[in-house]
Order: sequence, then structure tokens, then C-alpha cells
Amino acid sequence: MTATKTKPDWAGDDLLSHVVNILIRVKPFYAVMKRQARRVLIQTAEKNGIPWRQSCQSLEASDVKQQLSDIEDTRVSYPDYYRVPFHAYDDGNLCWLAAFEAESATYSMALRIWPYESLTWQTAQQRLRSACYHTMRERLSWPVNDVLDIGCSVGISSQYLHQFLQEQQTQPVHTIGLDLSPQMLSVARFRDAQQLISLWVHAAAEHTGFSDASFDLVSLQFVLHELPRQATQSILREIYRILRPGGLLLILDNDPQSPIIQGLPPALFTLMKSTEPWSDEYYTTDVVDVLKSCGFENITTTATDPRHRTILASVIKK
Repeated sequence: MTATKTKPDWAGDDLLSHVVNILIRVKPFYAVMKRQARRVLIQTAEKNGIPWRQSCQSLEASDVKQQLSDIEDTRVSYPDYYRVPFHAYDDGNLCWLAAFEAESATYSMALRIWPYESLTWQTAQQRLRSACYHTMRERLSWPVNDVLDIGCSVGISSQYLHQFLQEQQTQPVHTIGLDLSPQMLSVARFRDAQQLISLWVHAAAEHTGFSDASFDLVSLQFVLHELPRQATQSILREIYRILRPGGLLLILDNDPQSPIIQGLPPALFTLMKSTEPWSDEYYTTDVVDVLKSCGFENITTTATDPRHRTILASVIKK
């Protein structure tokens, strides 16, 4: 019986990975890949009814930029890994274009999970989040009072998580969204017209500023694949510190063992690596081992859709 590969051949120390990395380091080739990656995302979105360019223009014409001064903590220090180009933006998440396009990109991403099904982008996004969140229903200590969504971007993950939890109980859920990009947070607060989220916090995930044992649930949704290994370790240690005894960590991210991800055509995995500079470290890091080293217990991993996995880990402090 053939053993399941733990990662794609195009990540890590494999020959194929080295070849792709060499190509990406060639500036003219990288520039072409970056443009193509954006083109693919935008075409996928608009072909399926996501108004990518219209949404971006609408935000540009709004007063969202005026919220930056209220959101931004000028004391925040940006780690080196966060300043490299990624997601086809030279300034990564520290620019308005990335913030204005993030919502459409998120909806487009969910559509690619089920390419052979005729789904609306709304249905695809709901299916993605629900499959993940339902894995934790039996693991949570209800009621859930305080929730932190780390790496919340423009708040889509925060709102979906908040609404799911609030539907399960009558007591109010207090959800906080935290991100390192003040531009993303400005858009998040602008989008949150119903003020579902209690607070939007500009801070590094390694140093959240919250007190010990502050939260019942912390989530990392599509964050770890954007981090180098050392940052992952630091962030997970910080999460362990701020979770209460009995608290739960929820991780939703790409599944290195997904046959679809492992079998991506060369053009697609080259495009992906060109916009995700920490892919090699993510796909070669045993997240479960890192969680154990930080003190987490009762760790489970579930393939919740064809591309993604949900990892749950509990804090059981004496």
C-alpha cells in the first residue's frame, strides 16, 4: 500500500521545488507570474459574479482611508517576513490595493475548492466556513464569551465565525479581530456595518498585548501558510498564553496532504509559489508537533474540504 505523501513535491527540498524557486527568483519571470496570478484571480471572480473591479473602485471612492488614523497603532513593529512581496503586491498587505481586493480574492478562493460544482460564491464561502466550524461544536465549552480571530484581514473570517457562534447560544459573543495590516483593518471596520465585531485591533500576532487567559476561542484562518516557521512557533506560543484553561484553538488552512494540492499542474503551483513566499516552510512544518511543543493537547486534524484542513487544539492548564 502506498504511503500518503506528507507534502507536495513542489515544496521543500525536492528537485522540482528547487527548480520552481530558481525560476521565481528571476525578476522578469517573477513579474510575469505576479501579473498572471492577479489575472487568474480576477477572471475567476468576475466570471462567477464577484464584482472585483467594481468593489475596489467603490472602496477607493469611499471614506475608508479616513479610518486609518483610528485603527493604526504607530508603535507596532513590522517583522521582516511581513515586509516581503506576497499575494502579487510589492508591499504585501501593507497597501490599500491589497485591502481593497481582499474581499473579492477571498470569495474567489472558495470557488476554486469545488470547480466542478455549479455554486454561487456565497454558497461556496458558506460551505467552506461551516465545514470548518462544525468540527469544533463538541469541543467548545459553552457558552463561548470571548473570541479572538488572529490574522482577520478585512473581517470576513471574523464575521462568519461570530455569526456561527452566536447562532449556537443566547448569551452574547464578544469577538475581536486582530491583524498586522492597518489598511486591512480599516476595510474590516468599514465592512462591519452592523458592528458585529466588538473591536478591531492592530497588533502583531506574536505580541497581541492581551492578558493571560483572556479568550475561550482563538482562530487562525488562512494565516499559517503566510508565515515562516519561526513566526508560526512564536504565534502559537502566544495563543497558548492568552487562551483560558479549557480554551480552544481553531486553525483552518491549506492541507499539505490534499491530493488536489499535491497534484496541482505546474503552471498553477508555480503561480501559487510566486505569490506565497513562505510556502516551502509551511508545507514542511509539522504543525501538530509545533502545537505539542507549545503545550497544546487533544489535537485533531480533519480534512474539511478537498483543499483544506481544520486543526483543533485545547489548552489544559494546571
